[in-house]
Amino acid sequence: MKTRLLLLEDDLTLSETVVDYFEEQGFDVTAVYDGDEANEVIYENKFDLFLLDVNVPSMNGFELLKTVRENGNTTPAIFITSLNSMNSLEEGFESGCDDYIRKPFELKELLLRVQTIIKREFSNKKESVLKIDENITFDANTNELKKDGEIVQLNFKEQKLLKFFLQNKDELLIHDRIYDYVWDYDEQYSDNSLRTYIKNLRKVLGKDRIVSLKKLGYRFNTK
Repeated sequence: MKTRLLLLEDDLTLSETVVDYFEEQGFDVTAVYDGDEANEVIYENKFDLFLLDVNVPSMNGFELLKTVRENGNTTPAIFITSLNSMNSLEEGFESGCDDYIRKPFELKELLLRVQTIIKREFSNKKESVLKIDENITFDANTNELKKDGEIVQLNFKEQKLLKFFLQNKDELLIHDRIYDYVWDYDEQYSDNSLRTYIKNLRKVLGKDRIVSLKKLGYRFNTK
């Protein structure tokens, strides 16, 4: 399966150059030209890495990645930018990027940075089994929950919900963030269904593991 890249770059010439080069290297590249379009495409598709220009129309690259991270998407990202100040660099990393490359750049350098991150992500995925407590584990690759060595049957949304909690442990997750992550963009979310999924997870994990914060959301406790 090809590695999937999302390229956000409003310079059409540069965009075409990067797309052609990476497709020649065996990547599958989706090109978008403004922040809002990128946000929609990210919401509807799964990518292995984002290549994001910063100064683009509508939502800029920093704002886009910050929004993506707030929605629970942990896909690695590299910023492509002509900004040179330390403040810009700091803002980039604070918004959740993994690397930063300044224009003008050599395509080979960008390729090496992409390959380094992809290799790191692949290595991390091999250690995908997360230990929830002494007798409960969750495999983030297969979405398989085990208790005392036995597989616990979860429906698809319960799997997604548990993965989202484990990505954001000990953090308040407001209802809207949960809805955005668990339900697809063309689905109608349901508060009753969410409560049912929480109830089913608590049966396995213990009622104190997932705490309801009235009118705010939920928190997954590790302690």
